[in-house]
Amino acid sequence: MNATKIVIHRAGSYDQLRVESHPAPKPKAGEVAIDVKATGVNYADVIVRMGLYASAKELVGWPITPGFEVAGVVRELGEGVTDLKVGDRVIAGLLFGGYASSVVAPSTQVWKLPEALSFEQGAGIPAVYLTGWFALHFLAHPRKGDRVLVHSAAGGVGSVLVQMAKRVGCEVTGVVGRTEKVAVARALGCDHVIDKSKEDLWARAKAIAPKGFDLALDANGVETLKHSYDHLRPAGKLVVYGFSTMMPKTGGKPNYLKLAADWIRTPRFNPLDLTNQSKSVLAFNLSYLFDRMDLLGAAMDDVLAWIENGELKPPATTTFPLSQVADAHKHIESGKSTGKLILLPQA
Repeated sequence: MNATKIVIHRAGSYDQLRVESHPAPKPKAGEVAIDVKATGVNYADVIVRMGLYASAKELVGWPITPGFEVAGVVRELGEGVTDLKVGDRVIAGLLFGGYASSVVAPSTQVWKLPEALSFEQGAGIPAVYLTGWFALHFLAHPRKGDRVLVHSAAGGVGSVLVQMAKRVGCEVTGVVGRTEKVAVARALGCDHVIDKSKEDLWARAKAIAPKGFDLALDANGVETLKHSYDHLRPAGKLVVYGFSTMMPKTGGKPNYLKLAADWIRTPRFNPLDLTNQSKSVLAFNLSYLFDRMDLLGAAMDDVLAWIENGELKPPATTTFPLSQVADAHKHIESGKSTGKLILLPQA
């Protein structure tokens, strides 16, 4: 039995996303083989393609198949797997390899898909909801009434952060880069929305929170990191989980001169200053946490329960056939997307 998958043989633009046929993987002991119905697309996949994603280079190298999350049907169980059965609808979090019609995953990284959710919705859950959970519930621990600033509030992770912060009673200010995203952010629950394409982001932020925010969640990088930190109140926390503004919005290839300049401009937070100002900077990369399934497993249990009981909304999705993966990458790079982009291997 063969499977279709996207393979990248070297760093580059969209032309490096090759559709190939390979033997379907067989599960080893403790693993689950899944016939994939839907695969989530994340901005990290773009960075993998460009050859700039550290864990991809360290843990896999070339060639590589991107993809951190899938939903599908259990095809085969490896020895020792007893909590699932062939035919179960499932979602899985992967350390790469998800852009494929068939995958294997450790059973500890596979969860039953709630009946009320489609495969497309399920494939949009692991990466962004686990990111949101880790940022808020493991690192930041916001309290009821805290003022929270969420950048890219209408995007994949941003939309989850908004909902999770509202769930615990925070006052949420969402930042969007396009006017058409304002309504999306408000529908997610934002108390205030800043449209930085039309208004001064930091002047408005100061007006909303004159004494500063208790928490800022920032995956932009150099464009906003220093300002996000400066707009924290004492005891405030800045959580960093990406550097998207260092990357191009068109063309598919990094500008190495811009990368170098942005690296130089990226703020360095001095421990003496952090101590004196009583502020914290926290950061993480989910792809380096797959050896902490004690945390991620608990996170997914929480997330699925909150979705099932209506405390969180399932992701809004936009789908592309697997063969149109380049279009999905262009869309997520452009900054125009909202919610989750999903690939359909069998479309």
